[in-house]
Amino acid sequence: MVIKTNFVKISATEIRVGNVLSFENKLWVVLKTQHTQPGKGGAFMQVEMKGLLEPTKINERFRSADTVEKVSLEDVPHTFLYKEGDAFVFMDPETYDQITLNKDLVGPDQAVYLKDGMQIAICLYEGAPISLKLPDTVVLEISEADAVIKGQTASSSYKPAMLENGLKIMVPPHVGVGMKVVVRTEDGAYLERAKD
Repeated sequence: MVIKTNFVKISATEIRVGNVLSFENKLWVVLKTQHTQPGKGGAFMQVEMKGLLEPTKINERFRSADTVEKVSLEDVPHTFLYKEGDAFVFMDPETYDQITLNKDLVGPDQAVYLKDGMQIAICLYEGAPISLKLPDTVVLEISEADAVIKGQTASSSYKPAMLENGLKIMVPPHVGVGMKVVVRTEDGAYLERAKD
């Protein structure tokens, strides 16, 4: 039975990874989102969700005009300490209590960004951890990229590069190995070179 006191209606286009939604009288954690604008018809959000209380996964398509019910959660700040096997250990900076989350709860799309000492928020529902929120952006170093082309500062063509965490992204031609860049955690997109 779902109690609807801590729910907020949001537009389908506002759905983000880590949100908990009430859908068909069940609670779901959003794992992936993709906004699609087809040539014909209206735009829609393709959303992959995992059951909060059952190990079920579903893919659902919401039209941009649809509204969904987002569950209000308690976000508790934590510091990422280390990974041990398939477990990730975090610490509450106020109480120094440690909490261990398994790789399924963290998810591979978020685990790739975790660095020692990173400040994140663990989302609690009725006291139990159900997901985590990363910072909107992270600074990572380029470990592999094609050579920088002299004199090229900006261009509409991007080149592939590998980050220190093994993630592949597209970067402008003037970005090379050893440079630090700002990356959006939601979709892994390059935003800008990091300020020194």
